[in-house]
Amino acid sequence: MSKRMVVIFTLLINGVVPWALYVWLSDYMSSLAALSIATLVPLIDNVVHLAKHRRLDAFGSLMLFTFVLTIALVLLGGSEKILLVRESLITAGVGLVFLGSLFFSRPMMYHLATRFIVGNDFPASWGYAYFRFVMRFMTIVWGLILTSEAGVRVYMVYHMSTERYLALSNVVLYGFIGAAVLWTVVYRRHSAAKFLQMKRNAM
Repeated sequence: MSKRMVVIFTLLINGVVPWALYVWLSDYMSSLAALSIATLVPLIDNVVHLAKHRRLDAFGSLMLFTFVLTIALVLLGGSEKILLVRESLITAGVGLVFLGSLFFSRPMMYHLATRFIVGNDFPASWGYAYFRFVMRFMTIVWGLILTSEAGVRVYMVYHMSTERYLALSNVVLYGFIGAAVLWTVVYRRHSAAKFLQMKRNAM
């Protein structure tokens, strides 16, 4: 299987398939039961990846974490306000995973980029200080954007009417994520060009 097909398969098995399975099963059982079954898909994929490669898949583990966190939030139940902040808490949880990964040898952005950028030479590039800086900086930015987005929407829940929150919630979510993606594209091009020039100068 080509690297591109591996990427597509990863996105399907860890993202599209679990959510589609959840949506389908929700018509026949409780949300908790549907979520629990859907969570088995990325869980099995992680187990297979661990058995095959002796290490966890970063993206699969991240998706599994979001499903488990969703189940935990569903179990909380609670008031209307709690129901509204659930999605934001998931975003905050993912943002904290990004920030927490900075304390490990490789930050989350490195693992995700290695998984999804075809034909990369990241393991060799890790020996360069600038490359390590870029990976950690991008991880920090994504972690801060995700946690900030969650903070803004939680504030909105408790300071707006439900109707107004529902009308503006997705605007805020897609605004933050869109800004993060745009920044990533621009910064990656700039840093890649600079890094390539640094390697040429070192020859």
